[in-house]
Amino acid sequence: MGLAILFVYGYPIIRLFDFSMRRIRGASGPFIGFDNYRFVLRNPIFQEAVRHNLFLLVGVPILIIIALIFASLLFEQLKGWKFYRFAFFLPYILAVPVIGIVFSYLLMLHGALNETLRFLRLDFLALDWIGSPNIALKTLLAIIVWKEMGFGIVLFFARLMSVSEEIYDAAKIDGANWWQTLWYITIPQLQIVIEFFAIVTIINLLSWIFAYVYTITRGGPGTSTQVMELWIFNKVARGAPNPGMGAAASVILFLGTIVLIFTLLRLRMRVGEEE
Repeated sequence: MGLAILFVYGYPIIRLFDFSMRRIRGASGPFIGFDNYRFVLRNPIFQEAVRHNLFLLVGVPILIIIALIFASLLFEQLKGWKFYRFAFFLPYILAVPVIGIVFSYLLMLHGALNETLRFLRLDFLALDWIGSPNIALKTLLAIIVWKEMGFGIVLFFARLMSVSEEIYDAAKIDGANWWQTLWYITIPQLQIVIEFFAIVTIINLLSWIFAYVYTITRGGPGTSTQVMELWIFNKVARGAPNPGMGAAASVILFLGTIVLIFTLLRLRMRVGEEE
């Protein structure tokens, strides 16, 4: 079993590193060392793609805050809370390409959203949401947050359901308001789950957003929503003269994600030791 797992996961990674150091012609090519890495790191479009991926990481605290607030409200079991739980989680289980195509039509300059705003005499809010280089990446981030927040809400809510109600009853007796309860009780109880959700979200925003970009903007307008995955795809799958550059970029993305994950886990271990 262990050998099978090592082969399935280890062999492709080894071949990826090998390809990244070759000038690929067909199935292989001559060894050129780190030249592909130098070309990739000097490429202005790849540098822009890295900046865009880093910008999308703004979605991590946004998702955590939104999930915390809505999970806490669901935990209070307000009227209709089961329907709200379903409604929040529904976008998360929808296929990304479907969401991408729907939003690409909804948010175009003459799409349903802008036509509705114009009908309501709110023309100043009718923007070119995915056609303007200045706001296309922000629009993409908003769509990702809308879809991914359901996972965080359900994850936090499931953890809260296992917390003793006596803690919250004691807080009410002591006169704690909703925000004080959230800050001093709910967040500490969810600390480990929040860290897990943060790590998963960081991985997603670094290396799992290709479907969003490809179906909504194709990296445009221009290169305003270009991300590392799309850049790699264009180099590997679209007949680029040297797919080895795509392999080198994949290695950079892989190593960067691994370093970030281990850094977060190390910080978690340090916090645990201090506690």
